[in-house]
Amino acid sequence: MLKQQTLKDSFSLSGKGLHTGLNLTVTFNPAPDNHGYKIQRVDLEGQPIIDAVADNVTETTRGTVLCKNGVKVSTIEHGMAALYALGIDNCLIQVDGPEFPILDGSSQYYVEGIERVGMQEQSAVKDFYIIKSKIEFRDETTGSSIIVLPDENFSLNVLVSYDSAILPNQFATLEHMSSFKEEIAASRTFVFVREIEPLLSAGLIKGGDLNNAIVIYENEMPQDNYNKLADVIGVPHMDAKELGYINHKPLVWPNECARHKLLDVIGDLALIGKPIKGRIIATRPGHTVNNKFARQMRKEIRLHDIQAPTYDCSAEPIMDVNRIRELLPHRYPFQLVDKVIEIGANYIVGVKNVTANEPFFQGHFPQEPVMPGVLQVEAMAQVGGLLITNSVDEPERYSTYFMKIDGVKFRQKVVPGDTLVFRVELLAPIRRGISTMKGYAFVGEKVVCEAEFMAQIVKNK
Repeated sequence: MLKQQTLKDSFSLSGKGLHTGLNLTVTFNPAPDNHGYKIQRVDLEGQPIIDAVADNVTETTRGTVLCKNGVKVSTIEHGMAALYALGIDNCLIQVDGPEFPILDGSSQYYVEGIERVGMQEQSAVKDFYIIKSKIEFRDETTGSSIIVLPDENFSLNVLVSYDSAILPNQFATLEHMSSFKEEIAASRTFVFVREIEPLLSAGLIKGGDLNNAIVIYENEMPQDNYNKLADVIGVPHMDAKELGYINHKPLVWPNECARHKLLDVIGDLALIGKPIKGRIIATRPGHTVNNKFARQMRKEIRLHDIQAPTYDCSAEPIMDVNRIRELLPHRYPFQLVDKVIEIGANYIVGVKNVTANEPFFQGHFPQEPVMPGVLQVEAMAQVGGLLITNSVDEPERYSTYFMKIDGVKFRQKVVPGDTLVFRVELLAPIRRGISTMKGYAFVGEKVVCEAEFMAQIVKNK
């Protein structure tokens, strides 16, 4: 299983803020397992920390703004996209002002900083949320939508559409995060000339210039007005009849604007709080719809906090019934594991097919057959026993015994025809033959039983 990652060392980037025009420094620091992304305002009294999650987003005008207890941090999306795309799970980000520096309007300097200090693998397992069915969010007012479909990895398709002769329709695709650096990171933010004056009036782009944004001029205006606008943004006067892109640096790609929208989607979805496996299809995305979708995903994750393992009944098992009999002493009618489909250093996934022929259904209950809860826990423990005995030499010479059971919960009846899928993991390394484990039993996507238990592995006499 993939492990969580953090930075090997800290790195800092400095520059002016897009909205405030202030000179700012942001520092990315290593953080412990399961820390997630947190942002600290080191310029304020008490140096308050904000969790970088979608629920804390309060504004989405020309950028993503986090706020908690009145403390704000904005323009975070380019830095968050770099962390997420490069697989960093835990990071403490310190900034000495109300926003991240805009730099060149892309993620490339963040990516270079991460690669410069390197990444450190941690002990905790990376906790993916696996998309198993279509999830969709639509904004009927704007026509924006984000759909996520099942996929082996995290991939994105983004389509943008504007009422503009210069930028009418574009699309961008990223099949795998390993291509983020080469295909997406250098794409810069963009703005239309028609948007600049109201943004300036609103005080939203005090630090904006042609070094940190692509400017799109698509509607001809009087030369005098164009000259005044050029003076405001600090560029030489240009011919008002020449429409197109205004920038010091040529476009990196013809579809750079669509690629930047894809970058923004990654940065905003980094605030879900878990890496996901699924394909994003975003149509006319923006920070507002991105955040609404991220909030919906967080609700979805809370509803399915413990995900059922993926079970392909046609796949070859890791352990079949014959191998299980070599490792466990249980026999009919008490062997309650049919096969093992996945096993790792600290977890195991086993399967029990519940049929109407189970002997316990004769008395539990004849008119309404229900699998006894105690046998569900027993089956779970047998799966855990396979994990333990699989880790020792000559496993057939050992047996495992219950020592303690805690936190048992039964959430749903198990009946004939159900397939129980158990996921059992070690809570701590095995010491002196004693192991503590946490187990879940699933029918389909639903948790039907869970328990923590302690077991002892003993060599048979």
